[in-house]
Amino acid sequence: MNKQSEYKNRTFILISVLIGMLMSAIDTTIVLLALPTMTVDLKAPFLDTIWVILVYLLVLATLTTQMGKLGDIFGRGRIFNAGFLIFIVGSAMAGASPNVDFLIISRIVQGFGAVLLQANSNAIIADYFTAGERGRAFGITSMGWSIGGVLGIILGGVITTFIGWRYIFYINVPIGLIGFYMAEKYIKDNKKSTVKIDYVGTVLIIAILGLISYGAVEVASVGANITNISMVIAGLIILVPFAIIEKRSKSPVIDTRAFKNRKLSLSLMAATLQAIGFLSVLFILIMYLQGVRGFSPFDASLILVPGYLLSSLLSPRMGRLSDKIPPGIIAGTGILIMAMGIVVYLFLGVTSPIYLVIVGSIITGLGGSMFWPSNTSSVMSNSPRELYGSSSGLLRTLTNIGTLLSYVIAITVAASTVPRYVTFEVFLGLDKLEGNVSSKFVVGLHSALLVSMIVLVIGAIMSYITGIKSKKAVVLDSEKNSMK
Repeated sequence: MNKQSEYKNRTFILISVLIGMLMSAIDTTIVLLALPTMTVDLKAPFLDTIWVILVYLLVLATLTTQMGKLGDIFGRGRIFNAGFLIFIVGSAMAGASPNVDFLIISRIVQGFGAVLLQANSNAIIADYFTAGERGRAFGITSMGWSIGGVLGIILGGVITTFIGWRYIFYINVPIGLIGFYMAEKYIKDNKKSTVKIDYVGTVLIIAILGLISYGAVEVASVGANITNISMVIAGLIILVPFAIIEKRSKSPVIDTRAFKNRKLSLSLMAATLQAIGFLSVLFILIMYLQGVRGFSPFDASLILVPGYLLSSLLSPRMGRLSDKIPPGIIAGTGILIMAMGIVVYLFLGVTSPIYLVIVGSIITGLGGSMFWPSNTSSVMSNSPRELYGSSSGLLRTLTNIGTLLSYVIAITVAASTVPRYVTFEVFLGLDKLEGNVSSKFVVGLHSALLVSMIVLVIGAIMSYITGIKSKKAVVLDSEKNSMK
């Protein structure tokens, strides 16, 4: 194969991976602004329709690692392509849902397809691109992931307002078919490995996150009682047998081999902390803009566009930079800049100028463009080739767990400052707070922002440590330079 043909093939591979990442990321939030319409149209209680969001996040958080292993076992090309088909089927089912129960089941199917796409995407990039090219490639795919969440909110508002909520799902069908065609044509299977699926561990992590999420959301929505507190406690208790079983498993959900590599484990934990710390900020800002300032859901999402537009434009460039500079240094700087953006948000009050939100989003967008591609590059660069699939899946698993926890944390913090029913109305843009209630709500949001900032700073420290060369590496570099 000549260089021109090889370059063309890798370009199409990159595009198909980008489409998969973009679709799966968009559908984490595209439902958000359509929830009120869905609730009315399907004649369902809001506490049921909220699980249209949560069940998708739960599938992503619990199955990503194991689906990465499926790629190692059966071939990443085959599993990635299957992800497109399952995602398309789930999207079509969701769009045609006659009731909320069928819609929730459809979202589980859709989430399973998204898991197959996400879990194998980074490993496919690592398969086809050299170490010196991966930063740029990860920058492009990270662009899809980083802007997907906010783009989902915007698309959800536009499509629901002007076309109808069912088309937020139907739109995935033609786009998914394009991605599937390119993936089927250009992405081939890797060399198979003998990794096995940890079924017991998978069931336990589903139980852990499911019980904790359900209990926490119930606490936020109806208040603490014996039932929902017991669910949270039960989820935490199951962590004990999960840890014991995972330690003995030959193919665990959380592959401890990854954590034996200090730099790899720190990069993975930085990604988790970034997801927990920053994605909750997105939810908090939406509640501020809608509940305190009275913006419609659609207008509130548009105010956040500049930062994510900047992030999408700079991600490929920052990815290339991580091919030349230790990616941990760039990732650490990026997450620290994101924390600085939160400092701007701490000045938000009941009557603050809206440009503060825009300035903050631009700062966090710059930081995100540095963090996402470089951290991914750090994870894959420090991962042994035989663990590419597992490491890719583990990165997505931890990030998705962070996303799920961010949502739960944002709702819970907000519910602790104002009446619970008001929290959900604010989150959906159905109510605007007034007077003293509005001031209390802002104080609660400031507390949540401070927690997020601390979490991000800890993540930045972890990233910086991965960028520090060991004494052995410094000696090897000096020997190489002396030989030139």
